[in-house]
Amino acid sequence: MRRWLTTIPFLLAACSCSTRTHEAPTAVALDGHRFSVELATDDAGRQRGLMMRTTLAADHGMLFAFPASGPQAFWMKNTLIPLDILYFDEQKRLVSVQQNVPPCKADPCPVYPSAAPAIYVLELPAGTAQRMGFRAGDVLKIDGELGAVR
Repeated sequence: MRRWLTTIPFLLAACSCSTRTHEAPTAVALDGHRFSVELATDDAGRQRGLMMRTTLAADHGMLFAFPASGPQAFWMKNTLIPLDILYFDEQKRLVSVQQNVPPCKADPCPVYPSAAPAIYVLELPAGTAQRMGFRAGDVLKIDGELGAVR
């Protein structure tokens, strides 16, 4: 019994690390359509992404920001919902889209790369890119660039 009790602080610490939330939601707009997004700006947040989510509202998503522009590639391990993955360059122009990316059902999971160097990646519910008509060259606007967004 004593041995088990000494592991509780360790287990609690492990749990608090693995359940760390993403940065506070912000707003983005693309081609006049607004989305509330969670930010993933560090390695842990980018690795966790939208894993284990069972739903994602039509006007929500996740914005990944990388420290440098370059080829980006995503996979869907432990991601339970299909997504559109939109890649943006340093000028926030849409350079590549992976549409209707399905959840990964077996290892190894397929990889979904950008067609050009990217520094921002926006994940949205599958079908959004086609439904909204997003095209290469569309410019992503992030919170401060939108004016008063609440």
